[in-house]
Amino acid sequence: MNCFPRPNIVISRCIEFDHCRYDGSMITSDFVAALKPHAHFIPVCAEMEIGLGVPRSSIRIVSVKGELRLIQPATGLDVTDRMVSFSRSFLCSLSGIDGFILKFRSPSCGMKDIKVYSSQDGPSTATKAAGFFGGAVVKSFPDLAIEDEGRLRNNNLREHFLTRIFTLAAYREVEREVNMAKLIRFHSTNKLLLAAHSQKEAKVLGNIVANREGKDISKLLGEYHEHLAMALMRPPRYTSKANVLMHSLGYFSHELSSAEKAFFLQSIEKYKQKKLPFSAPLSILQSWIARFDEEYLKEQTFFEPFPEKLIELCRDTQCEWAGADLFEGRKAGRAD
Repeated sequence: MNCFPRPNIVISRCIEFDHCRYDGSMITSDFVAALKPHAHFIPVCAEMEIGLGVPRSSIRIVSVKGELRLIQPATGLDVTDRMVSFSRSFLCSLSGIDGFILKFRSPSCGMKDIKVYSSQDGPSTATKAAGFFGGAVVKSFPDLAIEDEGRLRNNNLREHFLTRIFTLAAYREVEREVNMAKLIRFHSTNKLLLAAHSQKEAKVLGNIVANREGKDISKLLGEYHEHLAMALMRPPRYTSKANVLMHSLGYFSHELSSAEKAFFLQSIEKYKQKKLPFSAPLSILQSWIARFDEEYLKEQTFFEPFPEKLIELCRDTQCEWAGADLFEGRKAGRAD
């Protein structure tokens, strides 16, 4: 079992931490509750930080002469400047952060698709926008794992989020050491994971580690961090995951019977045809890793990118390919 550093995650305080929503309620989340023992959370309620109490009248995004403002209709209070100022100062104060979990559909914390109203008391318009705090988060930390609690109800999004935060947290440990051997070790153990996410960025990262130009370690670490974040930006394609399994089969090709190899290849093909979940061929391969004590594969994070106790958060009876459309529109283009 691998030892994982605890990711640092900023989270909307109303999610599993405090009864601080406008109506005094708290959002429950099985995902966040299970993640608590494995991560360091930094809860924040942007609305309370700008002086709005609990309970409080709700706020909304209003288009005023073509400008988006954050207004409390019941009182007419415009809190736009307060929210912008708080967002800037709070986000600038952060360091060593691996990800964010924000409140879904909140005019303050929402990442996107928040209703915009024509007036304080008028109907919503066809326009939608990011929440004031949530939008500032996305702009300030485009390379980090940022999700809202609504999207994290999808198991695929959960798995991708967990992979990103634990990989980035592990890399922070490398940056803190400022040690070339640590960087080489990190890259080696993450080779298959990176290959599954982006062949293009995996090659770039390999060249950075090779350091043929003899660059200073500090510069290398910065370049590696940038391209690591790009590699993990989107989840791996199912075909890329299948290719990693095929590559891994080569480590046992002389040890297995023809029937065993044929069965494994059939499982991969059924996975590619969406007739089997990825866990089916993966389990077969993991049994061979244990059976033949294959050290290189045992160390690969591809097979355990985050703590084993969190795996069940990403599995249920829903189709594992459902929700792929939720990734669309978050980032521009794929890296591979």
